[in-house]
Amino acid sequence: MEEILEISNSVLDDVILIRREIHTYPELGLENPKTQKRVLESLESLPVEIKTGRNLTSVVADLKGTKASEGPTILLRADTDALPMDEDSGEDFCSVNPGRAHACGHDAHTAMLVGAAKVLTEMRDQFSGTVRFMFQPGEEGAGGAKIMIDEGVLENVDRAFAIHITPNLPAGYVGCRPGAMLASTDELKVTVTGKGGHASTPHLCADPIPPMASMINSLQTSVTREINAFDPALITIAHIEAGTTTNVIPETAFFEGTIRCVSEHTRNQIKESVVRVCEQIAKAHKCLANVSITEGYPVTVNDAEEAARFASVCEQTIGKGSFFEFPSPVMGGEDFSYLLQKVPGVMAFLGVCPEDISDSLSAPPCHSNRMRISESALLYGVALHTAVALEGV
Repeated sequence: MEEILEISNSVLDDVILIRREIHTYPELGLENPKTQKRVLESLESLPVEIKTGRNLTSVVADLKGTKASEGPTILLRADTDALPMDEDSGEDFCSVNPGRAHACGHDAHTAMLVGAAKVLTEMRDQFSGTVRFMFQPGEEGAGGAKIMIDEGVLENVDRAFAIHITPNLPAGYVGCRPGAMLASTDELKVTVTGKGGHASTPHLCADPIPPMASMINSLQTSVTREINAFDPALITIAHIEAGTTTNVIPETAFFEGTIRCVSEHTRNQIKESVVRVCEQIAKAHKCLANVSITEGYPVTVNDAEEAARFASVCEQTIGKGSFFEFPSPVMGGEDFSYLLQKVPGVMAFLGVCPEDISDSLSAPPCHSNRMRISESALLYGVALHTAVALEGV
């Protein structure tokens, strides 16, 4: 394990360089051609078999061990896309593309996986089987993982592993848990239709705004009164629109948000509750409610055996006390969940709190326009990818 850290440290400068290049030129969705080109350039000198995606700019690279001709296939995954937002981190290598920013750490994920490919190439004589490196666009809502599964990325795969960085853990600390690790991510949209008119004569109208307000409050009550507190759900209404001026009652009002759950049972239960609450409140106000729930990513479920295996690998690789088990799931979502529905595996979180912030909980989190990371902590991501692969093959 000391050898893994030593070799990983030897590629850290390259990892940081790749991360900064990708960070400066962020790309969105399923089309990340510049990022794909940079990954391919980084892998071209390595003895890997490469395939690129048909319906997205993915890269899949297989590295076969030399110890034996046959063995399991371990998949290591990194996502490559950025977020549609501006960056205000103040870094010298800030995004030069307005409205695009690597504020979720996918640039770091990609760079760490490239680093692991280089380290594992140097250690090929220590494993049999195959390590598959999966560079995936479209995690931020586009479902790139599902497309890559359809294109065969899981063919012959025995286990899968992914790391997600977080500035809200101290640098070098790693956490995961067996079972539900991340939530499902469904979208809720509601249009309330009434009868518009003059604001001075509401009795001649059917104002959609009061029932909309009642729906938003009642949805929060439905979560706390109908859902088991130990199998939670979360509803966040993040966007509301109604009306155009002060003296007109509009005909329609609209709101939308997200529903997060950590079990399929509660996921189904909350969907039924949302529709019932909105439709019945609308009816009480002589309005109609059109409720649309768009299914997002499923719950990300870590395999119990693989989580235990990873905890042991982490302590051996980084050191005692580096690993901790999350006491509860994280309510964010991930399309790595699609892979974990097919094969056993683990998603873990790597702490990358910047060195100048003493309290990691106060660091700007993922999806913040001011997010920064400790680049030196990427060493541990490279080492963990490497150690998981060697343990598995």
